[in-house]
Amino acid sequence: MSRALVIGEALIDTVSRDGTIIGEHVGGSPLNVAVGLGRLGRGVDFLTHIADDDGGRHIIDYLESAGVQLVSGSTSARRTPTAAAVLDASGSAHYTFDIDWQLSGTPEVATPLLVHTGSIAAVLEPGCRATAALLDAYRMSATITFDPNVRPDVVHDDDTARGRIDRLVERADLVKTSREDLRWIDPRHTPEQIARAWLEAGPSIVVVTLGEQGAFAVCRAGSVSVPARPVQVVDTVGAGDAFMTGLIDGLWSLDLLGADHRQALAAIDTGALEGVLQIATTASALTVARVGADLPDRAALSAGT
Repeated sequence: MSRALVIGEALIDTVSRDGTIIGEHVGGSPLNVAVGLGRLGRGVDFLTHIADDDGGRHIIDYLESAGVQLVSGSTSARRTPTAAAVLDASGSAHYTFDIDWQLSGTPEVATPLLVHTGSIAAVLEPGCRATAALLDAYRMSATITFDPNVRPDVVHDDDTARGRIDRLVERADLVKTSREDLRWIDPRHTPEQIARAWLEAGPSIVVVTLGEQGAFAVCRAGSVSVPARPVQVVDTVGAGDAFMTGLIDGLWSLDLLGADHRQALAAIDTGALEGVLQIATTASALTVARVGADLPDRAALSAGT
């Protein structure tokens, strides 16, 4: 039990600004987390739904370069998903997706220490049901982490999607979300109110990113806030995924992952949690200073912290 299992979408991003295509990248929120953990030297298995086509082979090469192992059966799609990412003046990306999300069977992997999922994989039929079932199965042995990373363009029924997010929050040990996500999920309440409500629903830690205002987290011991790291933003592609990766890596270093350590994770103190948030903030800052979702390796993250 020394590996992570990441479940979720992988795709090819075409990035444009002012009507001009400026790059094509491998993307997908869960994929970025898998690659980020791999670059940090963590053992990672990645379960997804891509095709054996040019895009799919590009994704496989990208995963292998980060040391990530693609789970058998992940190349059964008819075509590899794509996304068009349009950057605004601030560097923020707005996405349009062409994706089919399906899963079947149980992954042929060693029992994981951690299982992560989020974004499209959590809400898009039919694969979202299999994703939820896998989280239930693995919760007996693994820490569950979840990032809603809402993509309204793929949501067919807002209330159904919100219900699915709520159920995954209840299953998770760690939830990371953003202020923008929470505006869509529950516009009637503040991020602080939602984070507190989610904490009561089951997780040990709930983290909310606030863009240029940093991030805050709540746990049983209290709340913690950290400022954003000053950085020249190139674009924000992968910023939240880098933050999620930093959170997982920080908790991994503290030996707080795995079902056997669930009570210890729930008892984390605010000092330790602040340290984890600092790691996550650094990972995010390093990513937004680069083009695309280019998450840092261990040397870059260590130098940044």
